[in-house]
Amino acid sequence: MDLPVMPPVAPMLAKAVPAIPPGMQYEGKWDGFRAIVFRDGDEVEIGSRTGKPLTRYFPELVTAFRRELPARCVVDGEIVIVRDGRLRFEELLERIHPAASRVRTLAERTPASFVGFDLLALGERSLLDEPLEIRRAALVEALAGAGDPVFTAPATTDLDLAGTWFSQFEGAGLDGVVAKPLDQPYRPGDRTMFKVKHGRTADCVVAGYREHKSGPVVGSLLLGLYDTDGRLQHVGVCAAFPMARRRELAEELAPLRTDGLTGHPWAAWADEQAQAGGRLPGAQSRWTGGKDLSWVPLRPERVCEVGYDHMEGTRFRHTVQFRSWRPDRTPESCTYEQLEEPVSYDLARVLGA
Repeated sequence: MDLPVMPPVAPMLAKAVPAIPPGMQYEGKWDGFRAIVFRDGDEVEIGSRTGKPLTRYFPELVTAFRRELPARCVVDGEIVIVRDGRLRFEELLERIHPAASRVRTLAERTPASFVGFDLLALGERSLLDEPLEIRRAALVEALAGAGDPVFTAPATTDLDLAGTWFSQFEGAGLDGVVAKPLDQPYRPGDRTMFKVKHGRTADCVVAGYREHKSGPVVGSLLLGLYDTDGRLQHVGVCAAFPMARRRELAEELAPLRTDGLTGHPWAAWADEQAQAGGRLPGAQSRWTGGKDLSWVPLRPERVCEVGYDHMEGTRFRHTVQFRSWRPDRTPESCTYEQLEEPVSYDLARVLGA
């Protein structure tokens, strides 16, 4: 491979802001794997946000890139999986699997798509120092003939339309809007763009915690919500605490610690077979490898309010933010019914925007 921009390249990033800033280019915030695609003839490499290659996990996209992309190019974008008109991040996670046979099966069962939103190189020319306005025009022209599963991300400079997208696109699984200065060159690794994400709150049961890597203080709280069958489901974690607060939390929660899992609503998670069925607090993750994911069970008697931005199925998509304890709420009142559900919006309409 011999391109004017060579892998690895750290993607340009965005910093969070509370409102959509004026005077920029706006795009939906895609909920997938950030990927920079390098194509030089038959040679294709898919670089991840961390610089590690994703190529082996998406063989169907490698084939599509050879067919749909210009012969020599570097394109920044997002790998997504679409089913029933929505993005499906959980199914995307399944692709990070060590067995090539499993990857091939999933590639056939739930094929991925690629949404391009920036062009870093074309032919012999690097576009890194060109302003976004020039790169965007070049991207649209370069991908004009591309077909499914390669798409060009919708973009606009209309602030009102961006506000509409912010509301509508969430129903298709997108989790906000990204704003990009039009005169900005591409700066790998820098947070020079802006992201506006949805903000909501929920009251959750605290049913356990993981200890911090530094010692016997709280690293993250394990959160639960009751489903319609009365089962407490693990929905995510909140983990951003100052060290002094971690020590305080360990003291506050000490009276709720149990000697074991007997009688705990998550007792089945101690069973290896049960862990294999889903994303559970004690289960090993493809992303964390051998990281210690053991946890301290608590009697599920305390409720806290957390801030979250997006749901993925029955779980919070990202780590949530602790707001406050809610002594006025009973654990049994913390159900999925309190969560705001976005109005459904077909992803095909987003890609056709």
